Formats: sequence, structure tokens, C-alpha cells
Amino acid sequence: MTPRSAMNGAREKNLRLPLGPALCALWLVHAAVAVPPAAAEEQHGEKGLREAREVVKKIQARYEQTRDLQAEFKQVTKIEGFATPLTSGGNLMIKKPGRLRWDYREPDVQEIYVNGNDLMMYVPQHKQVLVGKLTQMAASQAPLQLLQGAAKLEEHFEVQATLGGERGEGGIPLVTLVPKDGGQESVRTVVRIVVEAQPKTYFIKTVSIHEVSGNIATFQFSNLQPNTGLKAALFEFAVPAGVEVVKAPALGPP
Repeated sequence: MTPRSAMNGAREKNLRLPLGPALCALWLVHAAVAVPPAAAEEQHGEKGLREAREVVKKIQARYEQTRDLQAEFKQVTKIEGFATPLTSGGNLMIKKPGRLRWDYREPDVQEIYVNGNDLMMYVPQHKQVLVGKLTQMAASQAPLQLLQGAAKLEEHFEVQATLGGERGEGGIPLVTLVPKDGGQESVRTVVRIVVEAQPKTYFIKTVSIHEVSGNIATFQFSNLQPNTGLKAALFEFAVPAGVEVVKAPALGPP
């Protein structure tokens, strides 16, 4: 395999899979089978929606107060048709306005730098840097958009109660986000996103992204450290000598 072909594989693996493909058909059928009587459903639905919107307000309030943030993450991607999920992990850093660094440390080292709409992905193993626009890389933006713009969730998503009234740690209701019609190209491959908030702090704890393709990617965030005064230099990337710069293709819906 040539470095270029390997890079193409890396693009598909790391720019598409972070969105997490989605197992929706079976899940929705199961939910439909378990539907309660109509009157009880309506009452429960109204309460669930109120609770979901309250959680979103608290998440937004928390991120509005956050100037910078660093955390560890674990990503588990379930691919439709494959029994074994892909697991990866690393660290991330966020700094307002619009700066993000996403470092994969396992199984392969990769570094993603976001500055507004500009994105650079460095893969040391292949000595290549992928350069493009965040809004053009359809499968890369959903988790980044959530972390960059958590204070504006309702601008891009319809807030819904999670089917079954599922709750996370501390009894906090899980929130389902459905991309609004006519929204950004970057979320058109996404069916829904399920968010769990941290108890007390209401930082995002987990994000499960369900795609049209049937794949699901779940991100778990831990060891969150807000407002530590992250330096701007941490978000700068200079292309090393001998490293090829490759223009990223615009990735649309599958």
C-alpha cells in the first residue's frame, strides 16, 4: 500500500467514522413495539420534552461560561455489518473562539486542528497533512460542532426526549438531537445524536452519533478541566519538513 492509498484509508476511517454510523432501523422498530397507550405516551412525552429542554439549557449555560476546556476521550465505533467495534482514544482541547485540537493517541497517532472553519489533520505515520474546510467534511463535523458550539445546540438541532425516557448518571435524562431540515451539509448524514450530561457540572459526558448508514459512534469524555488558561500556541500547527500537504475532498452524504 502506498502512502497516498493509506492516507485515503485514513480519511475514510477518521473523517467518516468519527460521526458514528447508525444502527437505527432495528432500534426504531424495537421502540415502536414498546409504545405505551396514546394518552400515557402524550403525557410522558410532554414531560420528557420539558426535561430534555431543561438539560439542554443547563448544557448551554455551562459552555457559555467556559473559555477553554481539556479532556480525555474514548471513541467506540460500531460499523454496520461488523461484529467487532473500532476503539480509539486520546485527548482534546477547546479554546474560544472556535479553536479545537483533537489528538488521537491510540491505536494510531493523529492530530486534528480546527480554527473556525479551517481544519488540518496530521498523520505522522504517513507523513501527510490533510487540509480542508470543516463544513465540507460532512462526516467530521458533528462531534466537533457539538464541542465547539454547545451553547448553540438549538440553532442546529431539534431537541427531543430520548425514547423510553432513558436516563444517565445521576438520573439526568438523555437528550436526543435531530438535525433540522435545511441544516448544514455536515450533519445531513446524521439521523440523531444522543447526549448525556455530567451530573452537577452539565458538561457533555457522552455523545452517540447515529448515521443514515447504520453506524454508531460513541464518544466518552473524562477528566474534564475547564478554564485552565490554555495557550493559543497549543492550537497552532506548523507543517514539519518532508511532510506532504494534501487538499481534502468534500465529503458528502453516502
